[in-house]
Amino acid sequence: MDLGAGRRRRRTYSAQFKAEALTACGRPGASIAAAALERSMNANVLRRWVVEAERAEAGTVTPVRALPSPQPPLKESFVAVPMSAKAANDAPIRVEVRRGSLVVSVQWPASALRECAIWLHEVLK
Repeated sequence: MDLGAGRRRRRTYSAQFKAEALTACGRPGASIAAAALERSMNANVLRRWVVEAERAEAGTVTPVRALPSPQPPLKESFVAVPMSAKAANDAPIRVEVRRGSLVVSVQWPASALRECAIWLHEVLK
């Protein structure tokens, strides 16, 4: 039984083909995906060639390393802002919460400071 009969083989490309593909990618406004599609090849392969060519031009060889693992989102925390007694009685409390593109602005009367703190605690959970 021949185990290799149904296996896919890795495509090989000539140096001329590779040079023409890289030239196409270097044109202003060129798309790597479009250039790969025109040549019936995988865009990831062409992208790797572009990166390798750029590194060779710069004369640097950067070792390939794994991307850093994503950091957990920062936990929001309450920040105490000192206020004078006069300011606490005169000015309303203004709170702005941002989550991505969503921005919520709330204005509380200073006399409801405790309720504002409870609400803010719940929102930031």
